[in-house]
Amino acid sequence: MMWPPSTTPWLPFLYPAPASAYVAAMSAVSFVSMANAGLAELRGDHMPYSKFWHAVAGAAGGDTRQQGGMPLLRSRDGMLLAYAPALLAAAASFAVPGAVEGARAELLSAALAAHFLKRVLEVLCVHRYSGSMPLGTAATISCSYLVSTATMVYAQHLSRGLPDPAVDLLCPGVLVFAVGLAGNLYHHRLLSGLRADDGTGYKVPRGGLFGLVACPHYLFEILAFFGFAMISQTLYALAVATGTAAYLAGRSCATRRWYRSKFQDFPPRIKALIPYVL
Repeated sequence: MMWPPSTTPWLPFLYPAPASAYVAAMSAVSFVSMANAGLAELRGDHMPYSKFWHAVAGAAGGDTRQQGGMPLLRSRDGMLLAYAPALLAAAASFAVPGAVEGARAELLSAALAAHFLKRVLEVLCVHRYSGSMPLGTAATISCSYLVSTATMVYAQHLSRGLPDPAVDLLCPGVLVFAVGLAGNLYHHRLLSGLRADDGTGYKVPRGGLFGLVACPHYLFEILAFFGFAMISQTLYALAVATGTAAYLAGRSCATRRWYRSKFQDFPPRIKALIPYVL
């Protein structure tokens, strides 16, 4: 369903409101669903992967072999399933005639491809895994990333021919994205180095911004997503970035709480996500 673009006053850093009912609906759905997931993390209702998979399984009786009859994947395989489809979608957008036109659209698709390529390479070469994750969790994350990537590219395509935003954030957006990408990779490497030689066990993170916050890797991931939003300057990209920030804020608070429960020497001065603030 399509309708004429909005002619009402709009935020100066965004393209006019989307002319697509699908994009408008997905903007709301993406933000609300991710913000709700962040609130669930705060309540202790965790997405079952990483350290929290064992907490969820333990609360369910300690069975880490399956969840509700759902088969398990090795953690590495599950995370590859989570990221690879979005990488393929971002890369394939360049091959779809008319899908990626203009410098802004090209930079957005390239940034999305770079983000998920980094994720796949981290799964293969950086992260050290010791457990499993439910197939349902991997499929949920995979579908979320795939749909958000494809919709971000589509929303950018729909913006072509619309009046440009009064405030151009393209170049600052590329810089913010690059900082987010590099900072996220750096702190992921620090986390990987904390794992024991056999890949098991957790330690209190050290180095980088870990002296100030429990989850600097999430902070830089949020920066990367706001880099997408600044490059794109569409309502949908902003909704995804804001929803991602809400979810990772909740996950960061839950992670800090987990560290404090597991390690007596975890410094109480360390915040969850934003130095000295949150």
